[in-house]
Amino acid sequence: MNLVLSIATGLVPVLFGFMVYQNMKSPAHLGVRGGKLADMPKKPNAVSTQTDIKRLRVEPLPFKDSLEATRAAVLKVLDEMGRNAIQVEKPDYVYTVFSTTLMRYKDDVELYLDSQNAQVHFRSQSRVGYSDLGVNRKRYEAFRKAYQAI
Repeated sequence: MNLVLSIATGLVPVLFGFMVYQNMKSPAHLGVRGGKLADMPKKPNAVSTQTDIKRLRVEPLPFKDSLEATRAAVLKVLDEMGRNAIQVEKPDYVYTVFSTTLMRYKDDVELYLDSQNAQVHFRSQSRVGYSDLGVNRKRYEAFRKAYQAI
């Protein structure tokens, strides 16, 4: 019994350290390639407008009057939502990192402004953990509601 307790006690700091490392590291797979945001992970801790996985899919949003108006609306909503820091801002792409209040877990959110189809594509994924308890879907819904109100 003492051996099991010793092993478990030794693993806790290692696992915690790994989670902290994963939470601080920006993913390398983000960005738009060929008009597509990154594929979905095998874990259910993400949502995207560009996936065929039903449980992870959310609907793209329509453009406002122009690319510029759409981009301005996206940036305004992100500012209003708070608790995020924009990492990359291009005319057709915005990447921001949301942080949770208590544990400071980070979620990567990408918005691709697809001029060809006049749609805003959204992808949100947690960096740490298996499940996100619906946080990314709730974030999308809050974003959608605020965006549509503009």
